[in-house]
Amino acid sequence: MSTPETAAGAIAGAGAGTTATRKKRHLSAYVALFPAFIIVLLAYVVTVVWNIWISFTDSKVLPVNIFVGTKQYERLFTTARWLLSLQNVVVFGVLFIAGCLILGFLLAVALDQKVRFENTFRTIFLYPFAMSFIVTGLVWQWIMNPTLGLQKVADSIGFTWIRFDWIVQSDLALYVIVLAGIWQSSGLVMAIMLAGLRGVDRELWKATRIDGVPAWRVYLHIVIPILRPTIITASVLLAIAVVRVYELVLATTGGGPGISTEVPGKFIMDYLFGRGNIGLATGASTVMFITVVILVTPWLYYEYFREKPRGN
Repeated sequence: MSTPETAAGAIAGAGAGTTATRKKRHLSAYVALFPAFIIVLLAYVVTVVWNIWISFTDSKVLPVNIFVGTKQYERLFTTARWLLSLQNVVVFGVLFIAGCLILGFLLAVALDQKVRFENTFRTIFLYPFAMSFIVTGLVWQWIMNPTLGLQKVADSIGFTWIRFDWIVQSDLALYVIVLAGIWQSSGLVMAIMLAGLRGVDRELWKATRIDGVPAWRVYLHIVIPILRPTIITASVLLAIAVVRVYELVLATTGGGPGISTEVPGKFIMDYLFGRGNIGLATGASTVMFITVVILVTPWLYYEYFREKPRGN
C-alpha cells in the first residue's frame, strides 16, 4: 500500500527522468546540427566577412591585404556603368514585383472560381517557374529576335507597322527582361495567392453577397488585407529574384545593346573575372549585400520579432 511520501517520491523520480530525457534529446539535436552550423559559419559568414575586407584593399587580379580605405567605393560610385546598373535594377525590380503580384493575383482569383480543368491551368501557369533564368532568357531572346521571333511573323503576314524588335533597342531592351521575368515568376505568385484565397472563410463571401457588396470591393477592402502576410511572403521571394537577375540578363541581352541592360550582378561578374579588379567587384557585391539586409530586416522583424497582439 502506497503512502503519500511514496507517491511524491515516485512523481519526483518521474519528473527527474523526464528532465534527463529532454536534456538528452536536446543534446542529440545540437550534435546533429553542429556540422551544418560549421558549414554555414565557414561557407557563408566567413566568406561574407572576407568579401567585405577585400573591398577595402587594393586587390586587382589576386586578393592582397593592402588597406586603402574607401577608395574602391569612391571609384565605384563615380563609375557610370555602375550607376546605370543600379538604375536598371531599380526599374526592373519595381516593374517585375508589381507585375508579378498583379498578374499572379488575377490568375489566382480566376482559378479560385472553381473553373473546369483547374489543375491543368494551374500546371500551365506554374510551368515557366520550373525553368531556370538561363532557359527563360534564351526563350525570350528567340521570341524577340527580329529575324526569328514575333517580328518576323508580323512582317511575313504584312503587319510591318508592328514592332517587336525591342531587344535591339537600347531604350526598350530592359522591358524585354521585365516581361521575361514576369512570365517566369507570376505562376509562383499565383500558387501562393491561390493558397491564401482558399483560406478565406466562405461564410464571408455569403455575407457579402447577401449585402449586395460588389466582388471587386470585397477583394479590394477585405480579401487583400487578409492576404497581407501572403503578399509580403511573395514580395520577399520576388525581391530575391531581383537580386539574382544576372542570369536572365546574361541569357537575354548579355547586358546590351551596349550597356543599356547592365545590372549589378553582371557588373560584379565582369569586374571579378573579366577585368581582374577584385577590389571593385567585392565593393559592388558588398553594396548589394547591405542593400538586401536593409530591405529584408523590416520583414524579418515584422514576422518574427515584433510583439504580436494578444489573442493571435
